[in-house]
Amino acid sequence: MTWLTLFTMLGVLVANPAPSGLRPSVRCTGRTTALHSLMLKVPRQFGTGGQLTLLEIAENGSRVKPGELLAEFDSTDQLKQAREALAKFDDFSHQVDQKRAEQSNSAEKRNSDLIQAQADLKKAEIDIQKGPVLSDLDQQKNAVKLEDARAHIASLQRSNRFHEQAEAADLRILELQRDRQKLTVERQKENAALLTLRSTISGMGALANTWRGNSMGHAHEGDTLFSGEDLLQVFDPSTMVVLVSVAEPDGAILKPGSKATIHLDAFPDQNFTAHFDSASPVATSGFGSSVKSFTARFVLDQTDPRLLPDLSVAADIEVAQ
Repeated sequence: MTWLTLFTMLGVLVANPAPSGLRPSVRCTGRTTALHSLMLKVPRQFGTGGQLTLLEIAENGSRVKPGELLAEFDSTDQLKQAREALAKFDDFSHQVDQKRAEQSNSAEKRNSDLIQAQADLKKAEIDIQKGPVLSDLDQQKNAVKLEDARAHIASLQRSNRFHEQAEAADLRILELQRDRQKLTVERQKENAALLTLRSTISGMGALANTWRGNSMGHAHEGDTLFSGEDLLQVFDPSTMVVLVSVAEPDGAILKPGSKATIHLDAFPDQNFTAHFDSASPVATSGFGSSVKSFTARFVLDQTDPRLLPDLSVAADIEVAQ
């Protein structure tokens, strides 16, 4: 019996070394996306909702620059509401000015009545000093006039305070109504401004699929769209990344400097290289699955016109020796 037969009988497996040209790797799947991108949606307006009519939109695949017009919606209703709100604001402003003028006139009249009452009080005080030369009846009449004058002044002062408080409340109500209408005017102007969408980055525009009648498709001029729908994506094709789903047990292979070979499902004969950039700190699992996974991002080292967002890929992540 040879030694080889003995080891075979004992069940010992002899591992043969792998060819030197191959490097161990872990395959993951994911999709491509742009490192710098912007998704434009149908505008949501303050206090209103519903549908908006599209007047103009950029062509699919067109190159855009910062500040360039991407989409514009019909603002006829918003401008009409803004004019109506501005007319109401002007009306409340005139009411406030008129109320202030009326209250100023009322305050002057009350002040004049108070001055006249104070003059009557001084006259009554002078008359009461003539007591020694007047009869008892006249003296009593002067005393009554003095008390009436004092009571009249106290009544006017108390009444003036109540009038001032009431007038201040009336004026404040009108001012609040005016300010609220001014806020409505500003919101309507903002609503009209939101209907013009411009790019904040340079890149390429890609129209999103929206619900058009009984099918999905790109939005066109004249379409009526709901607020919040995806409309257009602007992405920078100069820096593309790959988002792959990595199983939690394979997380140890992700280290600074890790490399990966990217295979595009749409172009099987074309491969790209990428380097590890970042990974999500949270791992999640699907319904009924015990294996968790997290998202890792690899930055592609090459640029190619075929590298567009949302392409399915397979990534072979190299295991460091």
